[in-house]
Amino acid sequence: MEFLRPSDWDEALAAKAAHPDAMPIAGGTDVMVDLNFDRSRPTALLDLTRVTALTDWGTDGDLLRVGAGVTYRRLIDELAGRVPGLALASRTVGSPQIRNRATVGGNLGSASPAGDAHPALLAAGALVELASTRGTRRVPVTEFFVGPKRSVKTPDELIAAFLVPARPGVEQFAKVGTRNAMVIAVCSFALALDPQTRAVGTGIGSAGPTPLRATEAAEFLAAELPWETRGAVPAAVRARFGELVGAAARPIDDVRGSADYRRHALAVLARRTLAWAWTDLGGAA
Repeated sequence: MEFLRPSDWDEALAAKAAHPDAMPIAGGTDVMVDLNFDRSRPTALLDLTRVTALTDWGTDGDLLRVGAGVTYRRLIDELAGRVPGLALASRTVGSPQIRNRATVGGNLGSASPAGDAHPALLAAGALVELASTRGTRRVPVTEFFVGPKRSVKTPDELIAAFLVPARPGVEQFAKVGTRNAMVIAVCSFALALDPQTRAVGTGIGSAGPTPLRATEAAEFLAAELPWETRGAVPAAVRARFGELVGAAARPIDDVRGSADYRRHALAVLARRTLAWAWTDLGGAA
């Protein structure tokens, strides 16, 4: 196995162009598991730890641009006020040691339906920035995932960053697992409420072949929320929102949970995150 270690972004893109089968590695929390269990044996590893450009974050017009190498720990410590849903999701990732190493870029690269960052990125309406020696493009995260552990990223591209609105509304995240830590989600849900545009964003994890949005649920809730008065959300609205979120899932039965359980759990998570987000927005309980 060849080991490539570029010192800057241009070298990294050139290395990926010359070795399109090379596996990028930064935190290595997914890659090393596959290597250790002999699930994957790439021809080369592309070590990105010296590419400091990937660890930067800043504003880009009306967007917040976060480098693919920013760790979950830094998202929690430095960006919780700017990406609140993602920061909440970050707190559920593995152990402190894993959060010190793992990155959203790596989560996107693996494209797992159970990726903890994915629902929050979907709810926030994020963009994924992909780069190669051919140029740079930004793909809506809603179009990024195309199948289990598959994305639109081409073999010669690297994930450079993700981008979200620089002034987020209220965001929440919750997940169900077999225990509280060090666990893959049985299912997860993220919610974003934007009072300025009266828009609702949703994200479903670990309940379909790809991370999903609950589009019908979001449209229903956006039309039914008492945005002007900030009054209590009617029980019927909360219940219907949960039903629509559960119906948007495409789960399977597996060792972590049944399809029926996942739909039920998502409905519960949808109602809970709505209650939390509405309270955060100053709404009546």
